[in-house]
Amino acid sequence: MKIDWRGKFRLLDFVPLLAFSAVAILNPSLEYYRTVVLLLVALGVVQVLEPFTGALISVTAKLALCYGLIYFTNGISSSFYFFLLLPVITAGTNFGALGTAVVSVIAGGMYLSFVLFLEEGDVIPPDAKLELATRIGFALLLGLFTNRFAEEKRRETRRYQAAAEELAIANTRLREAQAQMRRSERLAALGQLTAGLAHELRNPMGTMKSSAELLARNVAPDNEIAREMAGYISSEVDRTNLIITRFLEFARPRNLQLETAPIEPLLDRVIEQVNREKTGNAAAVTIEKECPPGVPELEFDAQLMERVFSNLIMNAAQASNPGGVVTVRTSHTGSQVEVAVIDHGTGIDAKNLESIFNPFFTTKSDGVGLGLAIVSKIVDDHGGKITVESVLGEGTTFRVLLPLAPSPKLTALE
Repeated sequence: MKIDWRGKFRLLDFVPLLAFSAVAILNPSLEYYRTVVLLLVALGVVQVLEPFTGALISVTAKLALCYGLIYFTNGISSSFYFFLLLPVITAGTNFGALGTAVVSVIAGGMYLSFVLFLEEGDVIPPDAKLELATRIGFALLLGLFTNRFAEEKRRETRRYQAAAEELAIANTRLREAQAQMRRSERLAALGQLTAGLAHELRNPMGTMKSSAELLARNVAPDNEIAREMAGYISSEVDRTNLIITRFLEFARPRNLQLETAPIEPLLDRVIEQVNREKTGNAAAVTIEKECPPGVPELEFDAQLMERVFSNLIMNAAQASNPGGVVTVRTSHTGSQVEVAVIDHGTGIDAKNLESIFNPFFTTKSDGVGLGLAIVSKIVDDHGGKITVESVLGEGTTFRVLLPLAPSPKLTALE
Protein backbone atom coordinates (compact mmCIF):
# COMPACT_ATOMS: atom_id res chain seq x y z
CA MET A 1 0.00 0.00 0.00
CA LYS A 2 1.42 3.35 -1.02
CA ILE A 3 1.35 6.00 1.72
CA ASP A 4 0.86 9.64 0.81
CA TRP A 5 3.34 11.50 3.04
CA ARG A 6 2.41 14.94 1.73
CA GLY A 7 0.64 17.15 4.25
CA LYS A 8 0.96 14.54 7.04
CA PHE A 9 3.90 16.04 8.92
CA ARG A 10 4.27 19.42 10.56
CA LEU A 11 7.33 20.86 12.29
CA LEU A 12 5.43 20.74 15.58
CA ASP A 13 5.09 16.94 15.27
CA PHE A 14 8.85 16.54 15.66
CA VAL A 15 9.03 18.61 18.88
CA PRO A 16 8.15 15.62 21.13
CA LEU A 17 10.84 13.52 19.46
CA LEU A 18 13.44 16.23 20.03
CA ALA A 19 12.26 16.86 23.60
CA PHE A 20 12.31 13.19 24.58
CA SER A 21 15.73 12.76 23.01
CA ALA A 22 16.99 15.79 24.97
CA VAL A 23 15.62 14.35 28.23
CA ALA A 24 17.46 11.11 27.57
CA ILE A 25 20.73 12.78 26.62
CA LEU A 26 20.69 15.09 29.66
CA ASN A 27 20.31 12.22 32.11
CA PRO A 28 23.49 10.13 31.60
CA SER A 29 23.49 9.09 35.27
CA LEU A 30 20.47 6.81 34.87
CA GLU A 31 21.14 3.17 35.74
CA TYR A 32 19.67 1.84 32.50
CA TYR A 33 20.77 4.79 30.40
CA ARG A 34 20.79 3.07 27.00
CA THR A 35 17.38 1.43 27.55
CA VAL A 36 15.85 4.71 28.71
CA VAL A 37 17.23 6.52 25.65
CA LEU A 38 15.71 3.91 23.34
CA LEU A 39 12.34 4.10 25.11
CA LEU A 40 12.21 7.90 24.94
CA VAL A 41 13.21 7.97 21.28
CA ALA A 42 10.60 5.29 20.57
CA LEU A 43 7.94 7.43 22.28
CA GLY A 44 8.87 10.35 20.03
CA VAL A 45 8.68 8.15 16.93
CA VAL A 46 5.24 6.85 17.95
CA GLN A 47 4.06 10.43 18.38
CA VAL A 48 5.34 11.43 14.95
CA LEU A 49 3.79 8.38 13.25
CA GLU A 50 0.41 8.76 14.97
CA PRO A 51 -1.34 10.19 11.85
CA PHE A 52 -0.48 6.95 10.02
CA THR A 53 -0.93 4.35 12.77
CA GLY A 54 -4.18 5.68 14.21
CA ALA A 55 -5.08 6.62 17.78
CA LEU A 56 -5.72 3.09 19.09
CA ILE A 57 -2.31 1.74 18.06
CA SER A 58 -0.63 4.94 19.25
CA VAL A 59 -2.29 4.76 22.71
CA THR A 60 -1.39 1.08 23.10
CA ALA A 61 2.24 1.66 22.10
CA LYS A 62 2.55 4.68 24.42
CA LEU A 63 1.15 2.76 27.39
CA ALA A 64 3.64 -0.04 26.83
CA LEU A 65 6.61 2.29 26.33
CA CYS A 66 5.70 4.47 29.32
CA TYR A 67 5.37 1.41 31.52
CA GLY A 68 8.85 0.28 30.50
CA LEU A 69 10.23 3.78 31.00
CA ILE A 70 8.91 4.00 34.58
CA TYR A 71 10.03 0.44 35.31
CA PHE A 72 13.63 1.20 34.38
CA THR A 73 13.69 4.52 36.28
CA ASN A 74 12.92 3.51 39.89
CA GLY A 75 9.31 2.37 39.41
CA ILE A 76 6.82 4.03 41.77
CA SER A 77 9.42 6.67 42.65
CA SER A 78 10.25 7.49 39.02
CA SER A 79 10.29 11.13 37.99
CA PHE A 80 9.05 9.94 34.57
CA TYR A 81 5.55 9.09 35.90
CA PHE A 82 4.07 12.10 34.04
CA PHE A 83 4.83 10.38 30.72
CA LEU A 84 1.74 8.24 31.39
CA LEU A 85 -0.26 11.38 30.65
CA LEU A 86 0.71 11.09 26.95
CA PRO A 87 -1.60 8.15 26.12
CA VAL A 88 -4.32 9.76 28.27
CA ILE A 89 -4.16 13.00 26.25
CA THR A 90 -4.14 11.05 22.98
CA ALA A 91 -7.24 9.15 24.11
CA GLY A 92 -8.94 12.36 25.19
CA THR A 93 -8.45 13.99 21.79
CA ASN A 94 -9.46 10.96 19.73
CA PHE A 95 -11.87 8.80 21.77
CA GLY A 96 -15.20 9.43 23.43
CA ALA A 97 -15.69 10.02 27.14
CA LEU A 98 -15.93 6.30 27.91
CA GLY A 99 -12.81 5.42 25.91
CA THR A 100 -10.90 8.26 27.58
CA ALA A 101 -11.98 7.11 31.04
CA VAL A 102 -10.93 3.52 30.28
CA VAL A 103 -7.46 4.60 29.08
CA SER A 104 -7.08 6.89 32.13
CA VAL A 105 -7.97 4.06 34.50
CA ILE A 106 -5.57 1.70 32.70
CA ALA A 107 -2.76 4.29 32.94
CA GLY A 108 -3.49 4.83 36.64
CA GLY A 109 -3.63 1.08 37.26
CA MET A 110 -0.33 0.56 35.46
CA TYR A 111 1.34 3.20 37.64
CA LEU A 112 -0.24 1.77 40.80
CA SER A 113 0.99 -1.71 39.86
CA PHE A 114 4.56 -0.63 40.69
CA VAL A 115 3.60 -0.89 44.36
CA LEU A 116 3.93 -4.65 43.84
CA PHE A 117 7.63 -4.18 43.05
CA LEU A 118 8.42 -2.67 46.47
CA GLU A 119 10.81 -4.69 48.55
CA GLU A 120 9.49 -6.55 51.55
CA GLY A 121 9.29 -4.30 54.54
CA ASP A 122 9.03 -1.06 52.54
CA VAL A 123 6.10 1.03 53.72
CA ILE A 124 4.54 3.90 51.81
CA PRO A 125 4.20 6.88 54.17
CA PRO A 126 0.81 8.66 54.35
CA ASP A 127 2.00 11.75 52.47
CA ALA A 128 3.35 9.52 49.69
CA LYS A 129 -0.03 7.74 49.50
CA LEU A 130 -1.71 11.11 49.04
CA GLU A 131 0.81 11.98 46.31
CA LEU A 132 0.13 8.63 44.60
CA ALA A 133 -3.64 9.17 44.67
CA THR A 134 -3.21 12.72 43.39
CA ARG A 135 -1.15 11.56 40.42
CA ILE A 136 -3.71 8.90 39.46
CA GLY A 137 -6.68 11.25 39.94
CA PHE A 138 -4.97 13.98 37.92
CA ALA A 139 -4.51 11.57 35.00
CA LEU A 140 -8.24 10.80 35.00
CA LEU A 141 -9.25 14.48 35.25
CA LEU A 142 -6.81 15.53 32.55
CA GLY A 143 -8.19 12.88 30.19
CA LEU A 144 -11.82 13.90 30.77
CA PHE A 145 -11.11 17.63 30.41
CA THR A 146 -9.09 17.00 27.26
CA ASN A 147 -11.97 14.93 25.88
CA ARG A 148 -14.44 17.68 26.70
CA PHE A 149 -12.46 20.33 24.81
CA ALA A 150 -11.80 17.96 21.89
CA GLU A 151 -15.48 17.02 21.65
CA GLU A 152 -16.46 20.69 21.65
CA LYS A 153 -13.98 21.31 18.84
CA ARG A 154 -15.38 18.33 16.89
CA ARG A 155 -18.94 19.66 17.30
CA GLU A 156 -17.81 23.08 16.13
CA THR A 157 -16.08 21.50 13.12
CA ARG A 158 -19.25 19.56 12.26
CA ARG A 159 -21.27 22.79 12.46
CA TYR A 160 -18.85 24.52 10.11
CA GLN A 161 -18.94 21.57 7.72
CA ALA A 162 -22.75 21.51 7.77
CA ALA A 163 -22.84 25.27 7.13
CA ALA A 164 -20.35 24.89 4.26
CA GLU A 165 -22.42 22.08 2.71
CA GLU A 166 -25.61 24.14 3.01
CA LEU A 167 -23.83 27.10 1.44
CA ALA A 168 -22.58 24.95 -1.43
CA ILE A 169 -26.12 23.63 -2.03
CA ALA A 170 -27.51 27.16 -1.91
CA ASN A 171 -24.87 28.37 -4.38
CA THR A 172 -25.71 25.51 -6.74
CA ARG A 173 -29.41 26.29 -6.57
CA LEU A 174 -28.69 29.99 -7.08
CA ARG A 175 -26.63 29.25 -10.20
CA GLU A 176 -29.41 27.02 -11.52
CA ALA A 177 -32.01 29.72 -10.81
CA GLN A 178 -29.87 32.35 -12.51
CA ALA A 179 -29.42 30.14 -15.57
CA GLN A 180 -33.18 29.48 -15.65
CA MET A 181 -33.90 33.21 -15.35
CA ARG A 182 -31.48 34.08 -18.15
CA ARG A 183 -33.04 31.45 -20.36
CA SER A 184 -36.58 32.65 -19.57
CA GLU A 185 -35.61 36.27 -20.32
CA ARG A 186 -34.06 35.28 -23.63
CA LEU A 187 -37.09 33.23 -24.60
CA ALA A 188 -39.54 35.98 -23.62
CA ALA A 189 -37.67 38.61 -25.66
CA LEU A 190 -37.35 36.25 -28.59
CA GLY A 191 -41.02 35.37 -28.45
CA GLN A 192 -42.06 39.01 -28.71
CA LEU A 193 -39.75 39.53 -31.66
CA THR A 194 -40.98 36.39 -33.39
CA ALA A 195 -44.67 37.23 -33.44
CA GLY A 196 -44.13 40.40 -35.45
CA LEU A 197 -41.32 39.08 -37.62
CA ALA A 198 -43.20 35.92 -38.64
CA HIS A 199 -46.21 37.96 -39.76
CA GLU A 200 -43.99 40.22 -41.89
CA LEU A 201 -42.27 37.24 -43.51
CA ARG A 202 -45.42 35.32 -44.38
CA ASN A 203 -46.62 37.85 -46.97
CA PRO A 204 -43.45 37.97 -49.12
CA MET A 205 -43.06 34.19 -48.76
CA GLY A 206 -46.57 33.74 -50.13
CA THR A 207 -45.76 36.02 -53.05
CA MET A 208 -42.57 34.10 -53.79
CA LYS A 209 -44.38 30.77 -53.81
CA SER A 210 -47.15 32.03 -56.06
CA SER A 211 -44.59 33.55 -58.45
CA ALA A 212 -42.62 30.28 -58.55
CA GLU A 213 -45.76 28.26 -59.33
CA LEU A 214 -46.81 30.75 -62.00
CA LEU A 215 -43.33 30.63 -63.52
CA ALA A 216 -43.40 26.83 -63.59
CA ARG A 217 -46.72 26.83 -65.44
CA ASN A 218 -45.71 29.42 -68.03
CA VAL A 219 -42.12 28.50 -68.77
CA ALA A 220 -41.39 26.75 -72.05
CA PRO A 221 -41.49 22.92 -71.79
CA ASP A 222 -37.94 22.59 -73.10
CA ASN A 223 -36.52 25.01 -70.47
CA GLU A 224 -35.55 22.42 -67.87
CA ILE A 225 -33.31 24.77 -65.93
CA ALA A 226 -36.10 27.29 -65.35
CA ARG A 227 -38.49 24.53 -64.28
CA GLU A 228 -35.88 23.15 -61.86
CA MET A 229 -35.19 26.59 -60.39
CA ALA A 230 -38.92 27.22 -59.94
CA GLY A 231 -39.19 23.90 -58.13
CA TYR A 232 -36.28 24.81 -55.85
CA ILE A 233 -37.89 28.15 -55.02
CA SER A 234 -41.21 26.51 -54.20
CA SER A 235 -39.68 23.77 -52.01
CA GLU A 236 -37.44 26.23 -50.12
CA VAL A 237 -40.43 28.52 -49.52
CA ASP A 238 -42.32 25.53 -48.07
CA ARG A 239 -39.32 24.69 -45.89
CA THR A 240 -39.05 28.29 -44.68
CA ASN A 241 -42.79 28.40 -43.97
CA LEU A 242 -42.43 25.24 -41.90
CA ILE A 243 -39.66 26.89 -39.85
CA ILE A 244 -41.82 29.98 -39.36
CA THR A 245 -44.73 27.79 -38.25
CA ARG A 246 -42.55 25.99 -35.73
CA PHE A 247 -41.15 29.30 -34.52
CA LEU A 248 -44.68 30.63 -34.05
CA GLU A 249 -45.54 27.51 -32.08
CA PHE A 250 -42.63 28.32 -29.83
CA ALA A 251 -43.55 31.98 -29.41
CA ARG A 252 -47.35 31.75 -29.23
CA PRO A 253 -48.93 31.37 -25.76
CA ARG A 254 -50.59 27.98 -25.38
CA ASN A 255 -53.92 27.04 -23.93
CA LEU A 256 -53.12 23.76 -22.26
CA GLN A 257 -55.71 21.00 -22.51
CA LEU A 258 -54.95 19.50 -19.14
CA GLU A 259 -56.00 16.05 -18.04
CA THR A 260 -55.08 13.98 -14.99
CA ALA A 261 -53.51 10.66 -15.89
CA PRO A 262 -50.50 8.42 -15.20
CA ILE A 263 -47.40 9.16 -17.25
CA GLU A 264 -46.51 5.53 -18.10
CA PRO A 265 -49.09 4.94 -20.88
CA LEU A 266 -47.98 8.16 -22.58
CA LEU A 267 -44.36 7.00 -22.48
CA ASP A 268 -45.40 3.64 -23.98
CA ARG A 269 -47.03 5.45 -26.92
CA VAL A 270 -44.02 7.69 -27.45
CA ILE A 271 -41.53 4.80 -27.35
CA GLU A 272 -43.63 2.84 -29.84
CA GLN A 273 -43.79 5.88 -32.15
CA VAL A 274 -40.02 6.52 -31.92
CA ASN A 275 -39.30 2.85 -32.66
CA ARG A 276 -41.33 3.19 -35.86
CA GLU A 277 -39.72 6.45 -36.96
CA LYS A 278 -36.02 6.09 -36.06
CA THR A 279 -33.69 5.59 -39.01
CA GLY A 280 -29.96 5.24 -39.72
CA ASN A 281 -27.76 4.43 -36.73
CA ALA A 282 -30.69 5.13 -34.39
CA ALA A 283 -32.58 2.15 -35.86
CA ALA A 284 -30.16 -0.22 -34.07
CA VAL A 285 -30.65 1.48 -30.68
CA THR A 286 -32.78 -0.22 -28.03
CA ILE A 287 -35.18 1.87 -25.93
CA GLU A 288 -35.86 0.55 -22.44
CA LYS A 289 -38.41 1.81 -19.94
CA GLU A 290 -38.07 1.63 -16.15
CA CYS A 291 -41.27 2.70 -14.41
CA PRO A 292 -41.64 1.49 -10.81
CA PRO A 293 -45.17 0.96 -9.50
CA GLY A 294 -46.81 3.62 -7.41
CA VAL A 295 -45.83 6.70 -9.44
CA PRO A 296 -48.62 9.27 -8.83
CA GLU A 297 -50.75 10.76 -11.59
CA LEU A 298 -49.88 14.05 -13.24
CA GLU A 299 -51.88 16.89 -14.77
CA PHE A 300 -50.64 17.51 -18.32
CA ASP A 301 -51.54 18.18 -21.94
CA ALA A 302 -51.08 14.73 -23.49
CA GLN A 303 -50.41 15.98 -27.03
CA LEU A 304 -47.73 18.44 -25.92
CA MET A 305 -46.11 15.99 -23.49
CA GLU A 306 -45.89 13.39 -26.25
CA ARG A 307 -43.99 15.96 -28.26
CA VAL A 308 -41.61 16.60 -25.34
CA PHE A 309 -40.67 12.98 -24.79
CA SER A 310 -40.69 12.10 -28.47
CA ASN A 311 -38.08 14.80 -29.09
CA LEU A 312 -35.91 13.79 -26.11
CA ILE A 313 -36.01 10.05 -26.83
CA MET A 314 -35.38 10.50 -30.57
CA ASN A 315 -32.43 12.81 -29.83
CA ALA A 316 -31.04 10.24 -27.37
CA ALA A 317 -31.36 7.45 -29.96
CA GLN A 318 -29.64 9.56 -32.63
CA ALA A 319 -26.80 10.41 -30.22
CA SER A 320 -26.24 6.75 -29.27
CA ASN A 321 -23.89 4.35 -30.97
CA PRO A 322 -25.38 1.46 -32.98
CA GLY A 323 -26.43 -1.26 -30.57
CA GLY A 324 -26.64 1.21 -27.69
CA VAL A 325 -29.42 1.52 -25.14
CA VAL A 326 -31.60 4.51 -24.26
CA THR A 327 -33.24 4.27 -20.83
CA VAL A 328 -36.46 6.11 -19.95
CA ARG A 329 -36.75 6.07 -16.15
CA THR A 330 -39.47 7.51 -13.92
CA SER A 331 -39.28 8.22 -10.21
CA HIS A 332 -41.30 10.01 -7.56
CA THR A 333 -39.46 12.74 -5.64
CA GLY A 334 -41.50 14.71 -3.10
CA SER A 335 -44.15 16.75 -4.91
CA GLN A 336 -42.78 15.96 -8.36
CA VAL A 337 -42.42 13.10 -10.80
CA GLU A 338 -39.11 12.86 -12.61
CA VAL A 339 -38.78 11.36 -16.08
CA ALA A 340 -35.14 10.82 -17.05
CA VAL A 341 -34.02 10.04 -20.61
CA ILE A 342 -30.54 8.53 -20.43
CA ASP A 343 -28.16 7.65 -23.26
CA HIS A 344 -24.52 6.59 -23.38
CA GLY A 345 -23.67 8.26 -26.66
CA THR A 346 -21.55 11.16 -27.81
CA GLY A 347 -22.47 13.55 -25.01
CA ILE A 348 -22.61 17.36 -25.12
CA ASP A 349 -19.66 19.70 -24.79
CA ALA A 350 -19.76 21.52 -21.44
CA LYS A 351 -19.58 24.93 -23.15
CA ASN A 352 -22.85 24.17 -25.00
CA LEU A 353 -24.91 22.95 -22.03
CA GLU A 354 -26.41 26.35 -21.21
CA SER A 355 -27.21 27.08 -24.86
CA ILE A 356 -28.95 23.89 -25.97
CA PHE A 357 -32.41 25.19 -24.99
CA ASN A 358 -31.92 28.43 -26.94
CA PRO A 359 -33.83 28.75 -30.24
CA PHE A 360 -31.77 28.08 -33.37
CA PHE A 361 -28.89 26.55 -31.40
CA THR A 362 -27.97 23.18 -32.87
CA THR A 363 -24.92 21.01 -33.45
CA LYS A 364 -26.63 18.96 -36.18
CA SER A 365 -25.76 19.76 -39.76
CA ASP A 366 -29.42 19.45 -40.82
CA GLY A 367 -31.00 20.76 -37.63
CA VAL A 368 -32.98 23.95 -37.13
CA GLY A 369 -32.44 24.25 -33.39
CA LEU A 370 -36.04 24.68 -32.27
CA GLY A 371 -36.75 21.21 -30.89
CA LEU A 372 -35.28 21.60 -27.40
CA ALA A 373 -36.41 25.23 -27.19
CA ILE A 374 -40.01 24.10 -27.73
CA VAL A 375 -39.54 21.20 -25.31
CA SER A 376 -38.28 23.60 -22.63
CA LYS A 377 -41.19 25.98 -23.16
CA ILE A 378 -43.78 23.20 -22.96
CA VAL A 379 -42.27 21.96 -19.69
CA ASP A 380 -42.20 25.53 -18.33
CA ASP A 381 -45.86 26.00 -19.32
CA HIS A 382 -46.69 22.92 -17.22
CA GLY A 383 -44.96 24.41 -14.19
CA GLY A 384 -42.13 21.91 -14.50
CA LYS A 385 -38.41 22.03 -15.02
CA ILE A 386 -35.96 20.40 -17.43
CA THR A 387 -32.28 19.88 -16.67
CA VAL A 388 -29.41 18.23 -18.52
CA GLU A 389 -26.27 16.45 -17.34
CA SER A 390 -23.69 15.34 -19.88
CA VAL A 391 -20.11 14.15 -20.18
CA LEU A 392 -18.53 14.40 -23.59
CA GLY A 393 -17.99 10.91 -25.01
CA GLU A 394 -19.90 9.20 -22.18
CA GLY A 395 -23.54 10.17 -22.56
CA THR A 396 -26.32 12.54 -21.59
CA THR A 397 -29.22 12.56 -19.14
CA PHE A 398 -32.23 14.85 -19.58
CA ARG A 399 -34.45 15.12 -16.49
CA VAL A 400 -38.02 16.39 -16.80
CA LEU A 401 -39.57 17.32 -13.44
CA LEU A 402 -43.35 17.70 -13.47
CA PRO A 403 -45.59 18.65 -10.53
CA LEU A 404 -48.09 16.14 -9.22
CA ALA A 405 -51.77 16.55 -10.03
CA PRO A 406 -53.57 18.60 -7.35
CA SER A 407 -55.54 16.54 -4.87
CA PRO A 408 -59.32 16.58 -5.46
CA LYS A 409 -61.13 19.05 -3.25
CA LEU A 410 -63.15 17.50 -0.47
CA THR A 411 -66.81 18.49 -0.43
CA ALA A 412 -68.48 19.26 2.83
CA LEU A 413 -70.79 16.54 4.14
CA GLU A 414 -74.35 17.58 4.46
